[in-house]
Amino acid sequence: MHVLIAEDDRVTGEILARTLQRWHYDTTVVGDGAQAWDHLRASTAPTLAILDWMMPEMDGPEVCRRVRAELPLAHMYMLLVTAREGRGDVIAGLDAGADDYIIKPFDPDELRARVAVGVRVLGLQQKLAERVAELQDALSNVKQLHGLLPICSYCKRIRGDDQYWQQVEGYIADHSEAQFSHGICPACYDTISAELDEMSRTKIEQKRIS
Repeated sequence: MHVLIAEDDRVTGEILARTLQRWHYDTTVVGDGAQAWDHLRASTAPTLAILDWMMPEMDGPEVCRRVRAELPLAHMYMLLVTAREGRGDVIAGLDAGADDYIIKPFDPDELRARVAVGVRVLGLQQKLAERVAELQDALSNVKQLHGLLPICSYCKRIRGDDQYWQQVEGYIADHSEAQFSHGICPACYDTISAELDEMSRTKIEQKRIS
């Protein structure tokens, strides 16, 4: 998992990076909000961003707002780091689009736990996106019958798009996922039985005459 750290204080940024690297995360450190936005905008992989609230160029909440407004489908989890502990400040950060927050000076165990939550959320989002893609692919391959079907009044063959006439079951099999088993309906069975009986009687009569 890649973690972006946006922190204008170089010492704090380095501490965060080394801490996360000990937990086997890849990290990128930038020094202001504009760089953070450029990095997130160019990212194509799920990304966890740790954003300082107060930064030059663009503050953390503004980065969150831009991501949510301009990259609504991006797989990004944004964690605000702030010294503001007031309830109103926390709500403002979450309303801006942050997924979570942590108060400075942060406790390493709390940071690890909150980052782990973000990683789980991103993992679930990725699995969901893959599942949606699979379903969309499956739906695109589903064949459906629609429109006017030219069918012969006598033999019941259907004229296909290639202008050739074919059996109904062949046409349906080519244009849907239906499979066929064959049998004889009661009405056809009675008709065929009567025809066979008539043929048998005719043969017997012919033999008797001859």
